[in-house]
Amino acid sequence: MSLDSVTLAVLKGRFEQIADEMDATLFRSAFNPIIAEAHDASHGIYDAETGETLVQGKSGLPIFVGVMAFGVKAVIDKAAGNVSEGDCWIFNDPYDGGTHLSDFRLVKPVMRDGKVFCWLASVGHWHDVGGNVPGNYNPAATECFQEGMLIPPVKLFDRGEYKQDVVDILSANSRLPLSLYGDLNGQINALDLGFQRMESILAEYGDDVIHEALMALKARAATLMCAEISDLPDGTVSAEDWLDNDGIKDEPLKIALDLTIDGDRMVMDFSRSSPACAGPVNISRSTTIAACYVALKHVFNDVPANAGVLEPVEFRIDPDSLLSATAPKPVGGYTETILRMIDVVFQAVAQLAPEQAMACAYGTINALSLAGHRANGQRWVMFSFFGGGHGAHGAGDGLNHGNAPISTATIPPLEILEAAYPVRFTQWALRPDSGGDGEYRGGLGAVYEIELLEQEARVALFGERGRYAPQGVVGGDEGAKNHFAFEQDHGWEEPPMSSKMVGIQITKGQRVRLETPGGGGYGQAKQRSKAAIEADRQKGYIS
Repeated sequence: MSLDSVTLAVLKGRFEQIADEMDATLFRSAFNPIIAEAHDASHGIYDAETGETLVQGKSGLPIFVGVMAFGVKAVIDKAAGNVSEGDCWIFNDPYDGGTHLSDFRLVKPVMRDGKVFCWLASVGHWHDVGGNVPGNYNPAATECFQEGMLIPPVKLFDRGEYKQDVVDILSANSRLPLSLYGDLNGQINALDLGFQRMESILAEYGDDVIHEALMALKARAATLMCAEISDLPDGTVSAEDWLDNDGIKDEPLKIALDLTIDGDRMVMDFSRSSPACAGPVNISRSTTIAACYVALKHVFNDVPANAGVLEPVEFRIDPDSLLSATAPKPVGGYTETILRMIDVVFQAVAQLAPEQAMACAYGTINALSLAGHRANGQRWVMFSFFGGGHGAHGAGDGLNHGNAPISTATIPPLEILEAAYPVRFTQWALRPDSGGDGEYRGGLGAVYEIELLEQEARVALFGERGRYAPQGVVGGDEGAKNHFAFEQDHGWEEPPMSSKMVGIQITKGQRVRLETPGGGGYGQAKQRSKAAIEADRQKGYIS
């Protein structure tokens, strides 16, 4: 059988619509603003035997989709062929197809004639899953047990029977069980909808046609990726960047990439990166590969988003590296490390193909947690992430105040945060002079100042780029560094480790202040036009 191009295009759109509908279902039903407003979740369709990504939703986080292939494979291995209609697994194991403990995954088979035809998967960032720090970004963790509960792949549904005991265990380990209940049921409903849509398209076209279409889309992605790699010059280039510290020991950690192009093949060698560390900036091997997938999709954005993208790519990762962590090494701050990985990919590509290069974005999600009790004793936890400037590129200036390039998520609106929690934003603004100079200017970071309205709260920050600024490319200058401060009775203080701190106590009327990094610049600053400089000055982007 050979599908004509029109039918394949129609089916591609139908598959993507299924994943998009699953995304929308969860976004509209989740209780947690990080999912409902920020869209920190994702859905996709995965291969029956290998777990490889076949289709992903356009609104979900790409990093989740890349890692989820390993998560689905973990379920395949756990099930060992014992799969029935109505089964569904749940887990958050960060070392076996996960990212960190906040991200819970549900995996459900689509069965045909007693065999798995494909898998559907949902992942979402739950508001709180236990651990020492509300919201689970614990910069002082030295093992995963201090970050939250770890759940291996277990059945949430067994032949359609709902396992209430599993949910009871999950709820008992969360500070916010109602939020957990809403997010879990949103994910269940998203998978149910995806299952119905897959059953419908299989009935309409038949199993053979749908299978051939899925395999054809994967093969085309591999072909296109080979062509993109072939357009790059052969040879090896190297790039290095640094994490401020691991939150435990105040020493920088190196992320190093040696990128080799050989015809239509690419080798990504991270062997020179720092070894596994005591603090929570380690990541698993599967997360490392997924981060490369996201970075390559930024560079080659016309390539379809499925497992075929990685077929011509070889990975070399030292098993003792912080990029290949195993239990119980802490991994809660995985976002910071994968952002630095994306940065070194951008820096390496700039040496091979300057016209395709992008400067480094702001490079940290600045995971900020404020938590306490209301006057009636009810617990509240405000966890959110914050934006910054994106890197400039050969076609223009970087985006001001965007979200991190690991995702398509949005920054939660201040109106939502103020309505949900006892806080007031006294400032939410662009940060002047934060974008790196260049022929094209890096995007501006932001200034966030938050005042506490309740009597007291605990504050924790997990950030980066406090010591090492976002780099420019092709001669562009670096962006401004990250800066965090918090108010105390005697005045303002800053974290000793610059970007990470736990155990901060503030009282009513006191504030915390984040000044986020700008993006790096592209090209020599002397090449920037006088008109562009004057426009920046008039808008207040530069002083």
